[in-house]
Amino acid sequence: MDAHDAPAFLREVILFLAFAGVLIPLLQRRRINPVLGFLAVGMMVGPFGLGQHTDAVPWLRHLTFSRQEDVSIFAEFGVIFLMFMIGLEMSVDRLWAMRRLVFGLGALQVGLSALTIGGIAYAFGNTFESSVVLGFVLSFSSTAVVMQLLTQRREVGTPLGQATFSVLLFQDLAVVPLLVVVSVLGQKSGESVSTLMGVAALKGIVTVALIYFIGSRIVRPLFHQIAAIRQSESFMAVTLLTTLGVAVLTQAAGLSMEMGALLAGLLIAETEFRHEVEVTIEPFKGLLMGLFFMSVGMGIDVSAILAEPMLLPLSVIGVLAIKGLILIVLFRLFGLSWGRAAEGGIMLGQGGEFAFIVIGMALGLGLINPTVGHFMLLVVGLSMLVTPPLTFFGRKLGDGIDAKLGGTAPEASAPLDQISGHVIVAGYGRVGQLIGELLSEQGIPHLAVESDAKRVKKLRARGAPVHFGDASRPELLRKLHLERAVAVVLTMDHTAAAVHAVKGIRASSPGIRIAARARDEAHAQALRDAGATVVIPETLESGLQLAGSVFETLGVPGDVAARLLEQERARRIAVFRPS
Repeated sequence: MDAHDAPAFLREVILFLAFAGVLIPLLQRRRINPVLGFLAVGMMVGPFGLGQHTDAVPWLRHLTFSRQEDVSIFAEFGVIFLMFMIGLEMSVDRLWAMRRLVFGLGALQVGLSALTIGGIAYAFGNTFESSVVLGFVLSFSSTAVVMQLLTQRREVGTPLGQATFSVLLFQDLAVVPLLVVVSVLGQKSGESVSTLMGVAALKGIVTVALIYFIGSRIVRPLFHQIAAIRQSESFMAVTLLTTLGVAVLTQAAGLSMEMGALLAGLLIAETEFRHEVEVTIEPFKGLLMGLFFMSVGMGIDVSAILAEPMLLPLSVIGVLAIKGLILIVLFRLFGLSWGRAAEGGIMLGQGGEFAFIVIGMALGLGLINPTVGHFMLLVVGLSMLVTPPLTFFGRKLGDGIDAKLGGTAPEASAPLDQISGHVIVAGYGRVGQLIGELLSEQGIPHLAVESDAKRVKKLRARGAPVHFGDASRPELLRKLHLERAVAVVLTMDHTAAAVHAVKGIRASSPGIRIAARARDEAHAQALRDAGATVVIPETLESGLQLAGSVFETLGVPGDVAARLLEQERARRIAVFRPS
């Protein structure tokens, strides 16, 4: 990049940050879905919107994007971080627990949708190769749009949310072999397709196996070293390095960067640093995904819609209807009620973000007619644009269907790692471990958070359910399903961090019970003011035990001494309960 390009590059970045930081919150205030907001803003300020009038109105150059390519590289980073976050959700144990939904429901959805859409594309005169690519790529849904909607509605842990996530997860796994298929079909060598496919598959398997084998022996020790020095900047740098580094390695091996990001997430998902990394990377993913949706909006040409007033809307409706009907039947077969199956079918009917990557790759290889390719990109973009309002309609429709039919169909069970009714222990030193042992003896599930990496490593080796992270960050506790926990116990040594944690937890879950350990009565008062339900000063118990030994020396009967101590304990603890 030379000196003349730098100002333009900075202008694009500043303009996007202005839209993300100022305009989008205004849209949210009016209850406009942020995904829909980014798409709409992209359409408005993109090269097919106000950006096409910069020659006639020069000042618009300061407020618009005249070229979609100006933001495409950032949008690609958004997809990379999306795949990384998906990888964090894809631990081997979780895949095994969800195997019926992921490899049963997901595989059936992709296969049936691809066969149906590909057959229709072939009937309309497309080549066999083009029909294969279009059939598979249009069978995919938008992970970014759907997961954003599920997260906003807090439905990720519901049966519908888990079934939807399973379908999206299989689709994301299927992207990699699809990219291999497209690259093989686009090669002009004289070798047979089966030979090329075999070589490509072998190359991919060897590359992934090597990266996973070597990475699994490097990633955990590396994160342990960084976590030991307790510098958040270094932890963030190593997280970004792992994500982008593995992505570059897979690209150099002839695979996609998206595959590398997925693999990087999977490597970290097997470690105790998973939740802390999720919290660390979340702001980057959100911003870059916003930029991705803006770039999608920039690719929607309103004039092309007006030029095809019937064909384009009918094509969008056709894709939504074909995938929706297939999904409704499959969701019902896999245990969802008719109402929730209808909601899920409507939610997953759109095209996905990987269509822009796969179709773009197919266009470059000459597999798809340029007119057809650009038309299908418009179809995908419009289907993503209408998804948020359609999902709202789908929820109302599903509720109505279940109300009419009684909603008696059995719901799919949540996966094994969807813990609920548990206790979160923040700080897993001597006191935290004692609490954990007592909970385990009584069969009460619990999860622990500890900021000492060495301690976490040692305890996880013993099978303790402890995760690395800063418990004063309530967003980390939400990763441990704070909303489904029955209580939080704070045993942290750091006074300010404990007070900060209580405030954050209370803001996120106003009704949850918070029991906190305090150094002294001043610390106890601060925790009480922050919203702790019960506060136990360390000095209280040590003082009571010393008083008990004195009573014993003076010959006070045991039951009397016990009663006196209990009365004093109750009186002092009551002082530190919120009124």
